[in-house]
Amino acid sequence: MEAPETEEPSPARGPAGVRPPDRRRRSRGEVRWNLVDDAPGLEALLAELSDVDAYAIDTEFHRERTYFPRLALVQIAWQGGLSLVDPLAVDVAPLAELLGGDALAVLHAADQDLEVLELACGAKPKAIFDTQVCAGFLGYASPSLASLIEHLIGLRLHKGDQLADWTQRPLSPNQQSYAAGDVAHLLELRELETERLEVLGRFGWAEDECRILLDKDRSVTVPEEAWWKLPHSRQLRGTARATAQEVTAWRERRAMSLDVPVRFVLSDLAVMSIAQRSPANREQLSRTRGIDGRHLGGGAAEELLAAIERGRSLDGSQLRLPPRGAFERLNKPAVSLASAFLGQRAGELELDPAVLATRADVVAFFQDEPTGRLVSGWRYELVGAALERLRRGEAALAFDGLGSLVLEERSHRAI
Repeated sequence: MEAPETEEPSPARGPAGVRPPDRRRRSRGEVRWNLVDDAPGLEALLAELSDVDAYAIDTEFHRERTYFPRLALVQIAWQGGLSLVDPLAVDVAPLAELLGGDALAVLHAADQDLEVLELACGAKPKAIFDTQVCAGFLGYASPSLASLIEHLIGLRLHKGDQLADWTQRPLSPNQQSYAAGDVAHLLELRELETERLEVLGRFGWAEDECRILLDKDRSVTVPEEAWWKLPHSRQLRGTARATAQEVTAWRERRAMSLDVPVRFVLSDLAVMSIAQRSPANREQLSRTRGIDGRHLGGGAAEELLAAIERGRSLDGSQLRLPPRGAFERLNKPAVSLASAFLGQRAGELELDPAVLATRADVVAFFQDEPTGRLVSGWRYELVGAALERLRRGEAALAFDGLGSLVLEERSHRAI
């Protein structure tokens, strides 16, 4: 995992009637692991994993000074074993054999790990169980791994040095112990969560959500669409939009080729300044806000001016605009009220509110052509159908006089 998980209070109590196991503090116990740092060791590990039904996996990586995440460690645990694979000493591409197999991969907060593994190994698991995602269906609000293990298993993990540089070698014993702890209890956590999800009849919901996470598009940003993420990009008009598109696309490609963060090539402030002023030569470029000499060396000035010229002459049909609705002004109070209603429903259902629906889900649902997670499946049955009636003006939200919101038939009598 890239960043340390922030310390947080113990997660909210799970659903009523579903009690955790004995939470008396257990001793941490001794976790043993094997360090794999050569090809024969990796081959032996894959042979041992060839017939497992499930395995836990995690990564340590950095991306602060690179465009692509730099994998520094892969941790794998299975019934009866745990290994730390050193990608700085051995090519981890053969792990594609494990990832592409039929065994279930168990991860915690899997999104970035899946991205890193696919980049490093060219493969991703066929099926996953994300313990953080699944915890949301038990009423826990995005819990850290440490707090979830403490709450459900009764173990307090050693925190270790969360800000360690995982690319330095040799790895200290404390680093190895910390990394091993990230996977040592995931399989047990999966069993406990599965048991509770089945009792509540929510296991299918959790499976669907894990499948959505697994199928998420993690491909590299399309350079011509990178300008959508610029702050205040919606304020750009006409040629400024086209210039922003071409300059940001150039910045994205240069960052990829150099494997550096895009901000090292050109800041967002510089891109917006260029889009609004459209400098025509190097002198004007050097006087643009947010640009200094380091941005213009190594042929960058000439390439940047060429990108600006492409923006000036770009045909309107070549302008890549965000999906419909992203620039439209929605009724913010209506979205806020609907979001509050969904937050209340999440509390009634003892679900993590972010699992039920985010504000972005509400915005997507309230477009002229509704999209997103609320349009189908269990979310539609629980809340989407009600929101659809609200959107059509067939129902109204009101206070019930006790501090809660209630969805009612509309009276069509304005006050």
